[in-house]
Amino acid sequence: MSKIIEPLRGVHDLLPAATPAWQHLERITREVFAAYGYDEFRVPIIEQTQLFKRSIGDFTDIVEKEMFSFVDQGEDHITLRPEATAGIVRAVISNGLLRDGRLRLWCMGPMFRRERPQAGRFRQFHQIDAEAFGFAGPDIDAEMILLSARILRRLGLTDVKLLINSLGTPQARTGYREQLGAYFGAHGEQLDEDSKRRLQGNPLRILDSKHPQMQRLIAQAPVMLDSLDGESREHFDALCALLRNAGIEYHVAPRLVRGLDYYSRTVFEWVSDGLGAQSSVCAGGRYDGLVAQLGAAPTPGIGWAMGQERIVMLMEKLGLTGSVQRPQLYMVIAGAAAEAQAFKVAESLRDAWPQLRLQYNLGGGNFKTQFKRADKSGATFALVLGEDEMARGVVAIKDLRAGREQEECEFSRASERIGVLLGLKAGKAE
Repeated sequence: MSKIIEPLRGVHDLLPAATPAWQHLERITREVFAAYGYDEFRVPIIEQTQLFKRSIGDFTDIVEKEMFSFVDQGEDHITLRPEATAGIVRAVISNGLLRDGRLRLWCMGPMFRRERPQAGRFRQFHQIDAEAFGFAGPDIDAEMILLSARILRRLGLTDVKLLINSLGTPQARTGYREQLGAYFGAHGEQLDEDSKRRLQGNPLRILDSKHPQMQRLIAQAPVMLDSLDGESREHFDALCALLRNAGIEYHVAPRLVRGLDYYSRTVFEWVSDGLGAQSSVCAGGRYDGLVAQLGAAPTPGIGWAMGQERIVMLMEKLGLTGSVQRPQLYMVIAGAAAEAQAFKVAESLRDAWPQLRLQYNLGGGNFKTQFKRADKSGATFALVLGEDEMARGVVAIKDLRAGREQEECEFSRASERIGVLLGLKAGKAE
């Protein structure tokens, strides 16, 4: 017997019992984005490797260690997308969408990073992404945060904390980078190997280190907020005021830098204590230089990504996952005459009630076998169509849960009666 093929490490199957939480998250997401006027956008999961090197940065963990990259048969350098923003920026440029001025977009889908699998961290994972282009003021920063806050609130995830910071302009960061280089260089003997390498390339990346031995040193490092240019300080103060006026509680985190080089000015994270080391559930910020960096006219941009696996984990901890939608009606069929008409009857019911969940018995079986299947399916009622019912022009409706007496009704009234029993509303899909 052949050996069973197991899934790749860090890649997981999503089983039917787990899908209700994902469906609920995706439904809420779509409703909130529509309420804010954001349009859905879909981009490829493979891109040229150079796209991510130019946008994310050579000295980030993603580019240095985590990308799934390969050379295909045509000798093109290809990468499975590790995040969505770079691909969306590439897409709005290559499709000429920036000529329309301002854009509000969102997408969701799988991302790929070759990192060590652990709770809340996978090699294939899923993100919800929001992006906006052409807005320079702090009002879009506030809207982005409010949008993410509303999704979390609609999901019932109130035990999360908002961290915000400003990285200033690239010019301001140059001076700050020099301060960090001098500071960490003076403590070179305390740096881990990753930090030593980043010290030469981009000392800012050291602030993002999760290495335990680095935390005390990082805590005493110079703070970016002390080096902000005046315009960035004004932008940040205005954002804070907008959040306060909107009733959003926030915490200034002066060492929050995010793990991607394209960020400028506002950065933020929603974190939770319910996920252990992987505390971030949603994070993002401004990337005002990225569009120009990828070859188009300078255009301000901002975005965030929300980890779907981590959101679902929090929902599970709080019992907010919902349950699999079971059939409402199970169709039991017996006899040649009934079998000849049964699909027609089932389809006519589905036409009448688009939201009806009707499971049709397949594979034959006597009445006893079919009723066992009906009970196992979780259906509320069994719709029975046999030779006798066909001869009399009726269907039988058996309550599988409440134990009410079985009833019969004529074919012409079956749809109406089923609608009453199940509380269905015409033309409304659930």
